[in-house]
Amino acid sequence: MGVRRKWRPSQIVLTAVGLLVSAVMTAPLVWTLFTSFKSEAEAVAVPVGWLPDEWTAQAWRSIFETGNITNWFVNSVVVSVCVTFVVVLTGALAGYGFARTEFRGKSALMGLVMAGLMISPAVLGVPLFTTVQSLGMVDTYWGMILPQCAPAAMVYILYKFFQGIPKELEEAAFCDGAGRWRIFFTIVLPLARPSLSAVGIFTFIGSWNNFLWPYMVTNNPELMTMPNGIATVMNSYGIQWAQLMAGGLMAGLPLIVVFVFFQRQIVAGVAHTGLAGQ
Repeated sequence: MGVRRKWRPSQIVLTAVGLLVSAVMTAPLVWTLFTSFKSEAEAVAVPVGWLPDEWTAQAWRSIFETGNITNWFVNSVVVSVCVTFVVVLTGALAGYGFARTEFRGKSALMGLVMAGLMISPAVLGVPLFTTVQSLGMVDTYWGMILPQCAPAAMVYILYKFFQGIPKELEEAAFCDGAGRWRIFFTIVLPLARPSLSAVGIFTFIGSWNNFLWPYMVTNNPELMTMPNGIATVMNSYGIQWAQLMAGGLMAGLPLIVVFVFFQRQIVAGVAHTGLAGQ
């Protein structure tokens, strides 16, 4: 049986700091959970208490009674999954094309992609809405999905990753008779799995949390996403803090699940894509 090593002072300090940071980060989530089980009167009572004096699920019942939570949840899933699929596919194709092919106007197109990194999405809201309206896609899934599928940052991330793949692997496949598409799908994409996972996870989170664009492009309650639907309920019935906390937990639950099950891919993706310092 091995001898148990004593903790060094540096390890104790780092562990204590880690526990402190974890407590600070999880405290708002725990507070939200406890508040969602309070009555509305207790949620705004002073002095504030962490635990409810009387546990009640009235806030949870109210958000299901006053809003179409099921539809909004399904809409968010449909929009986020479709946006993620399109962004990963187009980002991989565009990034690989920039990294491995030479064509006229490549520098100009790459400059256009880089310019997209410097433009805030809020600035493009009005012209995008005008375009979507002229195409008759207001109050449709396509109107919410397509404008979110221009991933300048994701193209650049994958472009830099594909540049780091040794060309000798592709040249050996060419010598064996493989074509460009076969190389892309059987060699390049499997090697890019960490970066593709990171791009997909970040895109899903961004699309799920997107409030402004779905709010602009749809007024149909049946097509609203979770952030928009919950905001509409709160605006219609006033600020009910317990209901607001319950709705926030409902909206954030899929993101918590994504992080719990894909935290290794997130960490590996950040390490591979160079986002650690951002």
